[in-house]
Amino acid sequence: MTRVKFSADGVRLSGFEISGHCSSDSDDMTGKIVCAAVSSAAYMAANTVTEIIGDRAETEIDDAVMKFRVINPSDAAVKVLEGLKLHLEQLSGQYGSNIKIYGGAKHVKD
Repeated sequence: MTRVKFSADGVRLSGFEISGHCSSDSDDMTGKIVCAAVSSAAYMAANTVTEIIGDRAETEIDDAVMKFRVINPSDAAVKVLEGLKLHLEQLSGQYGSNIKIYGGAKHVKD
């Protein structure tokens, strides 16, 4: 089971931690696909925040764990994190036995 915990700095999203990815030797093909989708989305969000927007972040990537926390997130970075959370919540709606989403701020439209 992939678990994604979002963190908030006050009421705004500021990061996430992903754990419990499927290993390559797992027999759960759906789990592998969900893990690949989560990883791809997380890396795109992290790279967009740091390389495109230019916000600084603390990252930690280890076997089956990815931690990402934006230091003083800009409005643009918060929007990227909100988009990631929404995307993963919708994925969880389809594959609830493979992914669970926890924490973070509620998505607020302007």
